[in-house]
Amino acid sequence: MHLETQLAAHHATDLRDRAEAHRLATQARRPAELRIRLGWTLVEVGLRLANPPRPALAH
Repeated sequence: MHLETQLAAHHATDLRDRAEAHRLATQARRPAELRIRLGWTLVEVGLRLANPPRPALAH
């Protein structure tokens, strides 16, 4: 096999391995992102409930 062919095959394998590692890391992180988003949504709802609505100004 030519050197360029071997390097290309090795590079492709390395890219596949990195993509798989990234995919696994992303899947492992998703529940935390969901918890964070849910937490901030609850904070926003709580702030809306705690602050009385302001009367609309007539123009």
